[in-house]
Amino acid sequence: MRKITNICCIGAGYVGGPTMAVVAKQCPDIKVTIVDLNEARIAAWNDPDVNNIPVYEPGLSEVVAEARGRNLFFSTDVDQAIAEAEMVFISVNTPTKTYGSGKGMGADLKWIELCARQIARVSTSDKIIVEKSTLPVRTAEAVRDILHNTGSGVKFQVLSNPEFLAEGTAVEDLLSPDRVLIGGDDSEEGQEAIAALVDVYANWIPRERILTTNVWSSELSKLVANAFLAQRISSINAISELCEKTEANINEVSRAIGTDSRIGPKFLKASVGFGGSCFQKDILNLVYISRSFGLQEVADYWEQVIIMNNHQRKRFALNIVKSLYNTVSGKKIAFLGWAFKKDTNDTRESAAIYVADELLNEQAFIQVYDPKVQTEQIYHDLEYLETRSVESNRNGVSVYQDPYEACDGAHAIAVLTEWDEFKNYDWQKIYAKMLKPAKIFDGRNVLDHKALREIGFQVNGIGV
Repeated sequence: MRKITNICCIGAGYVGGPTMAVVAKQCPDIKVTIVDLNEARIAAWNDPDVNNIPVYEPGLSEVVAEARGRNLFFSTDVDQAIAEAEMVFISVNTPTKTYGSGKGMGADLKWIELCARQIARVSTSDKIIVEKSTLPVRTAEAVRDILHNTGSGVKFQVLSNPEFLAEGTAVEDLLSPDRVLIGGDDSEEGQEAIAALVDVYANWIPRERILTTNVWSSELSKLVANAFLAQRISSINAISELCEKTEANINEVSRAIGTDSRIGPKFLKASVGFGGSCFQKDILNLVYISRSFGLQEVADYWEQVIIMNNHQRKRFALNIVKSLYNTVSGKKIAFLGWAFKKDTNDTRESAAIYVADELLNEQAFIQVYDPKVQTEQIYHDLEYLETRSVESNRNGVSVYQDPYEACDGAHAIAVLTEWDEFKNYDWQKIYAKMLKPAKIFDGRNVLDHKALREIGFQVNGIGV
């Protein structure tokens, strides 16, 4: 079996950065080079102050500080890193297509194909290629087709090694995962490639937690895992609306059903809706693939998970409008949180974006505070929707570095991210500076509603 001593990862984002940093930390005898064409991103990963790295994850700065310069390197020289590596991880973005066939549903694989062509062009020695990006089933076939038809005589093995980390707990998930999944060919060369990657992870992960499958099962398992988790969130959110009509309490219902060992308590917390880079994208992939095989009922079933999530976000926004006497025109709404979940600065598909978009359509003024998300990222998220002009977004949204300033003079507060710090604010001080009646819309059910009502707030939660 080939002993891996040099790894290259193409893509320095939320998956590639943390994953490779942990590999470098746990495998000091392996050189790990993370490459990206984005010079500003690589410069941020190389910042002398590790607190300025571009991905915020608890514990990640410490991991990078330990390994960077020893056996962990960040570079924009993609060709050299690929040429020197024995194993190349592909960890680039695979967004939902915004054009052509499959628009709004299928995955845009142009970056994956470009990676494959670049690997084929610069490689002069045999390599193991590892799909780390979340990909539709059968993507490896396209990658393999490109690599095997280079005419260079170089041999490639393509493995699928999807990530199952959760943002906000990524380092913990990488250090002690439930499982590591590796898919490869049944051929002798394929099994040798699988064994080489298993050997890397076995430096710190018990072998019984390392699962091996064929490539297609591995690719599909990632989509299915995210679809099942998102399905649970949409299911409990659907029940939250019923609770609001029947005076049942969604927290009590969640606790009651979560104690059933067949169901379990995880992902049963009602909220304004799920976000992040994977859930929506992966379910849309599943829907698109199912339809491409003529499986209409299967596609319709999974699409309903997305429909329910979109409904929950819109319902939350319209509830704010209704509660503020059916108009928010000219009114100030403070947003606490913009990231899609706590302990990350990732905003992709965050519920806050879509709630803000609805309220801006109603001519509200939005005052945003998030402890980790940068101002320009917030504006970029709104501009990406192309709902209105750049100028209109910037006129309608103000970003604050202090939560008390963000709430000053507001008609209402909307909690969109479950940051722990929100629970510990001086809510009496916030109440004193708001317009009355002061309203709070807790989209994550994280605040003490009883204590807030005693201060004088009118509180609206989800399903309570």
